[in-house]
Amino acid sequence: MRVLTVVGARPQFVKAAPVSRALAAQGIAEAMVHTGQHYDRQLSDVFFEELQLRKPDHHLGVGSATHGVQTARMLEGIEAILLAERCDWVLVYGDTNSTLAGALAAAKIGIPVAHVEAGLRSFNRAMPEEINRVVADHLSALLFCPTEASARNLAAEGITRGVHRVGDVMYDSVLHCLRLAEQAPSPLAALGLSERGYCLATIHRPANTDDPERLRGLIELLAELDAPVVLPLHPRTSKALAAAGIAAARGAIRAIEPASYLQMLILERHAAAIITDSGGIQKEACFFGVPCITLRPETEWVETVECGWNTLVDADPDRFREAVARVRDWRHEGPPFGTPAALTPARDLFGDGHAAEAIAAILRSTSAV
Repeated sequence: MRVLTVVGARPQFVKAAPVSRALAAQGIAEAMVHTGQHYDRQLSDVFFEELQLRKPDHHLGVGSATHGVQTARMLEGIEAILLAERCDWVLVYGDTNSTLAGALAAAKIGIPVAHVEAGLRSFNRAMPEEINRVVADHLSALLFCPTEASARNLAAEGITRGVHRVGDVMYDSVLHCLRLAEQAPSPLAALGLSERGYCLATIHRPANTDDPERLRGLIELLAELDAPVVLPLHPRTSKALAAAGIAAARGAIRAIEPASYLQMLILERHAAAIITDSGGIQKEACFFGVPCITLRPETEWVETVECGWNTLVDADPDRFREAVARVRDWRHEGPPFGTPAALTPARDLFGDGHAAEAIAAILRSTSAV
């Protein structure tokens, strides 16, 4: 059996690492395509090194472009690889343009698609990621759901065949990589930070970076906090700040270069609070029991809100300040955005840390049917 894995962005490298290990352990051959959607070293190469992820067999080098141009270039490149490679499955992850291109190219050639992290929905079709994940799900023969809610979302759309709730491979990855991260030099020492003495923030989604006034407002809110705010700058955010003439290094903000995955795990684990528009970081905050304030009006990870560790504030200053106040007043009696009874261990929401092994076993058994 042979699987072709399509990745292209930082979150996909994190998800692919445990699955690649599980495929190898179960004797399943794998070829990997890196589309080049993320090409900055700190968003790509360093992830392969830290995650001990095998080097890609094919690198398309697509780079940045509009959604249409980027996806078209990926489609062309992936199709050529699929016609040359003999594979039984195409494995795609998450909700990026790489996911969409991989699923479309495989489906048009008649190669079955397996989607890891299937069934997520924000119910906001203005988000490119929502379009990507919906299309990928409807093209897939195997749908690996991280949570019960994601499986219910698929059933509501009439997708019931090939659906498996396996748990979240990002939880697998965190459990594996945290041990590695703790053996490396701590980024807290380099930044002069103490545990629970700072906030960690990330801003990268187009909805927050492409509107200069919205971006300015978010930076001003971060700058007014009374604790240091570590802000690793995504390349998109750096460009948007420069274009709008907005200085990130102001007030409480400590703007730094993009952090590696292992550095981010340590920064997340020891933060007093996490402020983000990232889907994956919302989950990781929940894994670590760190309060999360999400700069979006909705989330595909509803479980993080329901269990009380996450609250959605969008870009509303009053809601942001209220959420900060609740974090500040929190004294370990329970999650800050819910009652103590709402707290559910991450393993109950996101699996037992063995999602990757389950995915590999299902792929192997399905090929034999």
